[in-house]
This record gives sequence, C-alpha cells and structure tokens, in this order.
Amino acid sequence: MKHITCWFDVISPFAYLAFEQLPQALQGLSHRVDYRPVLFAGLLKHHGQLGPAEIETKRDWTCRQVLWLAHTHGIAMRMPATHPFNPLPLLRLALACGSDGLANRYACETVFRHVWRGGEDAADATRLQALQQHLQPSRDPSADEVKSQLRANTAAALARGVFGVPTFEVDGKLFWGFDGLPMLRSCLAGDAWFESGAWEQARAIPSGTARPR
Repeated sequence: MKHITCWFDVISPFAYLAFEQLPQALQGLSHRVDYRPVLFAGLLKHHGQLGPAEIETKRDWTCRQVLWLAHTHGIAMRMPATHPFNPLPLLRLALACGSDGLANRYACETVFRHVWRGGEDAADATRLQALQQHLQPSRDPSADEVKSQLRANTAAALARGVFGVPTFEVDGKLFWGFDGLPMLRSCLAGDAWFESGAWEQARAIPSGTARPR
C-alpha cells in the first residue's frame, strides 16, 4: 500500500477539483491518503510569489479555466461570491475535526463543498457557524493547539519542497496540481519512467539566467 500526503488549502479551486477527482484517479490502486491543510499564503510568502488571484488577468483566466475543467470532468462547481477570501477559519475547522495535523476526508469534503458549491460567501460568519455545528469538531477550531498545527503543517510542507496547492507527496516525490493527477497515478502504478533517471535529471538542468530582483 502506498502512502500519499495531500497538502491543500481550500482557497484553491484546483485543490477542490483534485480532491473531487482523486478517488477516480486512484481507482484500483492500493493506497492511503493523509490530508494535511496548509496556508497557501504562507507558501507564497516564503517563495516570494503572488497568488493567481492577485494578478488581475491571471485571476480572470483561472476562474474561466477551473469552471471549464469542472464542466469537462463532470464536477459540480460554482465560484464563491468573492475570491480570494480568508481561509483560516475553514482550515482550522478541518483540522479540529481530526488529530495530529490531519483532517479526515469527510471534513475536507464538507469544507471544500461549502466553498466551491452554491456560489455563496465562503467566509460568511453565519455560514461558518452552521458549518461548525454540522461537523461537530472534537476540538475548538480557535484553540492555540489547532492554530499551531496549521503553522506546523505549513512549515513541514515547505521543508519538503512544497510550493503550491494541491501537492501530492509519495515516496519523496511531489506532484503538483489538478493536472498532476495522471502523473501521480502512473507513478503509483509502477510506470518504468520513474526509475529511468528522468525524474532526477530534471533537477540537474542548470539555470541559464536569473531575473533581477
């Protein structure tokens, strides 16, 4: 059985699409998935990047692309009333339903669908309260322990080389994005390419130039 770690933030539409598609992508393979919420903004800050929603034209394209991907893959999806939004309460709620920095799949599904189905305000206080009452977390989402776990997950993701969400980690290899799912499946299925040296060769390619900062 292969162990997969899914690093995600519910603010990402690609993370939602990948979450919904993951059972189909891994069908027939022996595996276990650990879901670890992280703060995407923390990854961006560490790497000195802007998020897709922070670049106006890229934001427009991202919205169109994810809705198209949802349409073509038969995944129910409506953009939330505003995006980006503050995902911290939702990430902490998902963590509060689990333990040891993990969130169970049901809690993840419920939180993801709260955001990405219905077209409502994902951060609305009344909706968040109703969501918490529905999930009945075993811990207080606002507890210091839960907050610390989210920070620890984000730090652990960075230590492993994670730069975006969703990222799937298996056997030390990182697979990024919704469009990385076929590659993840091939790796899990034993595709000989992954033992050919091509994975390692990609890292060995030297950089020809660097943009001034």
